[in-house]
Amino acid sequence: MKYSIKLLLALLLVTGTLQSKAQSWDLRLLEHINGPVNPGPDSRWRFVTNTMAPVAVAEPLGLLIAGHFGHNEYLKQQALVGLVAIGGSAILSTGVKLITHRERPYLAYPDLITGKHGPTDYSFPSGHVTTAFATATSLSLAIPKWYVIVPSYTYAAAVGYSRMYLGVHYPSDVLGGAILGSGTAFLTYKANQWLRGKKKNKTFNSN
Repeated sequence: MKYSIKLLLALLLVTGTLQSKAQSWDLRLLEHINGPVNPGPDSRWRFVTNTMAPVAVAEPLGLLIAGHFGHNEYLKQQALVGLVAIGGSAILSTGVKLITHRERPYLAYPDLITGKHGPTDYSFPSGHVTTAFATATSLSLAIPKWYVIVPSYTYAAAVGYSRMYLGVHYPSDVLGGAILGSGTAFLTYKANQWLRGKKKNKTFNSN
């Protein structure tokens, strides 16, 4: 577990250093994705961005409902794990933003990047992407089936693309959010397994 935490922190640190490269690949790639105002695609990608919060709420709620009506304690437990992972990743994302103080690309480079959405808080990492990948990872670990994993991560990737298309995040913001969200969900899942194993051993030893 401690090695997983160190790896997560190391990956975030490496991704964070990409901020200094914003004038090179990071900004150039964003320019290519962002493009000029285009009402049709703009509204579609805004829709994808705006579905993030409802989807994040629906994941643990759906597992809880399925577990309740299916009398499945495992799904109920995974609903709680998902809730902790999603909420925890959002808190961590906000904390990292306050440390990095990275300006949004459409505000930092208004002559190059078109802002098609309106957030003005700090940019690194992307909170939307952090939450989307925490949701996808939690659900995929709870139900490790290809028909759950593929749509989950496809949706999370679409959220990431939408943030760049709308000009509110650099690619490195999106990468950082994906690492933070996935890592937090994975560590939460593993921590739950460890706690349950410890509880079982304690119960076994007391009998």
